[in-house]
Amino acid sequence: MTGRAGRRLAALLLAPALLSGCAATGSAAQQAGPAAELRLGYFDTVTHAPALVGLDQGLLQDALGDTTLSAQVLGAGPAAIEALSAGAIDAAYLGPNPVVNSFVQSAGRSVRIVAGAATGGAALVVRPGITDASDLAGTTIATPQLGNTQDVALRSWLDDQGYATSTTGDGDVDIVPTDNAQAYALFASGAIDGAWLPEPWVSRFVLEAGAQVLVDEASLWPDGAFPTTVLAVSSDFLAAHPDTVAALVAGHTASVDWLDDNPDQAAAAINRILVADTGTPLPDAVLERALAGVTFTTDPLAATFPVLLQDGVDAGTTKAGSLTGLFDLGPLNRVRSSAGVGAAQDAGLGRE
Repeated sequence: MTGRAGRRLAALLLAPALLSGCAATGSAAQQAGPAAELRLGYFDTVTHAPALVGLDQGLLQDALGDTTLSAQVLGAGPAAIEALSAGAIDAAYLGPNPVVNSFVQSAGRSVRIVAGAATGGAALVVRPGITDASDLAGTTIATPQLGNTQDVALRSWLDDQGYATSTTGDGDVDIVPTDNAQAYALFASGAIDGAWLPEPWVSRFVLEAGAQVLVDEASLWPDGAFPTTVLAVSSDFLAAHPDTVAALVAGHTASVDWLDDNPDQAAAAINRILVADTGTPLPDAVLERALAGVTFTTDPLAATFPVLLQDGVDAGTTKAGSLTGLFDLGPLNRVRSSAGVGAAQDAGLGRE
């Protein structure tokens, strides 16, 4: 094994030793019991399906009991993490890189990852005629937002191919952070040459706009396993309302289990929320293709996070720092244990 995949395998094996330091603590706020309200952010994407089916099936609210669930659709990860860090929301389904960036920038005070949600389901799609990395010189490629998980993945991969990139728009390949829907319109009109995206946008580009997959991100990771979505909470909210966070994790786990147990009903459940949020369902073929590329799991794959951090540092979107204390998997592992499932590991980067 050579190249970035080989380096990632080595990093995963050494993860506990890569990032050391004292675990940062969150707010010292006195525990206030269950919260009256939990404000939860999510994206209208297939990689956030645990949130979508949790809302559609009432699993999240059922687990929260008397705590009112207020769910809201957010944009790309960096904007969502800003809302979380600012206290505008209490928890969110997010891509890993914005969470890492926030944790490092705040010296471990802003956020905690309490569960995984989805792995896989991201790719670089390009116009016909681009068949190899060597064809990308001078092209324009979109990502959802500067510093989001797919943006970092693209920059890291291009670096591995020998291309220079820049966060200011210069470079051998012009990377243009663009909302997914706008990127789709730009690609369909020929204004951009491709995009690195999560599902269902990969499938929409392929099935509806004639794009081709140049890089499936799974090919860059040992065993194809990399986190696409995690469930994160504000450190202050976790400190003040640990019982509410535990209930949220239980509801989230029920949502992931529902997806595993009801694959024939998943598309309809996802579309019901998409219609409620946007007024428009996804075509059956798009949802079928998108769901085939995503695995739903509560394991956050913590050992991958030092690699994700280094990718962000190399891409110029993240500062170097310690990730010790990023994970609080105690509530998750209590749920997993009660279901007879082995504990999710924090790779030495947790509080427990």
